[in-house]
Amino acid sequence: MDINNQEKFVSAVIHESKGSNIVNMTKEDFLKYASRADSLRMSGKYKESVACYLRSIMLERDNYSSYFGLGQSYKFLNDYDKAIKTLEKSAELNPNDYKIFYEIGICYLLKAMPEKSIEYFKKAVMLDMTQLDVQLQLALAHELVGEKDMAMLIYDKMIEENPEYLKASSHKAALLICDGKYLEASKIFFNILKRNPDFHRAYFGIAVCFDNMKKYAEARRYYSKFLKLKPNSSHADYVLNRLSSIKNDNKSALTKTGIQLVKV
Repeated sequence: MDINNQEKFVSAVIHESKGSNIVNMTKEDFLKYASRADSLRMSGKYKESVACYLRSIMLERDNYSSYFGLGQSYKFLNDYDKAIKTLEKSAELNPNDYKIFYEIGICYLLKAMPEKSIEYFKKAVMLDMTQLDVQLQLALAHELVGEKDMAMLIYDKMIEENPEYLKASSHKAALLICDGKYLEASKIFFNILKRNPDFHRAYFGIAVCFDNMKKYAEARRYYSKFLKLKPNSSHADYVLNRLSSIKNDNKSALTKTGIQLVKV
């Protein structure tokens, strides 16, 4: 049975009454397929994991974990609609697990629907307010819908309560760069480096700030430090071009370049 046919069969099974005996197999069979599916997903074999998850669901239709794993596999296969539908079934079976709502929010971000992702990230935060990555994604979603003030409030709260979580500071600084507040942003990046000298995005951020403030000697210094730490970065070509431009003709470096920081 191929994956599409399995999906149709599982859909039929799900809508049958719980007393149905369509599938007459043991708990051990379910565990075998569920465990195998998890292993395949964790090793990056998402298509193969889908088949195993579907078989496990045939055997245990009310196990939220199988739907959760299946939804993640669909997400990694870029089938976000199926991922969301499957994850919503998982949330229906277990409405108290923040991870499910977080994954749905991520899927909506990947579908370029940040306004919808906010709804699910908020649910995830309400279920577990200690999850900093969830709060970070919520702030980013607010940025993407143009609600910069709300995003800044979230970043400030995270920084105040968890100063060691440097991603929040990095995102705040990037938002300040977008608003043209280069000096303020650079100060945040320098504070990040005091806590973690290997935080490569801070070197790139400082370089961008100096570049936009026309302090090209300093910009060159920090671009070079960034390249030393991350020579294979997606920003490497841009940085090399800026270094060449600054070196060959400082006048050509006077133009603002509209840089965006990588947000992770």
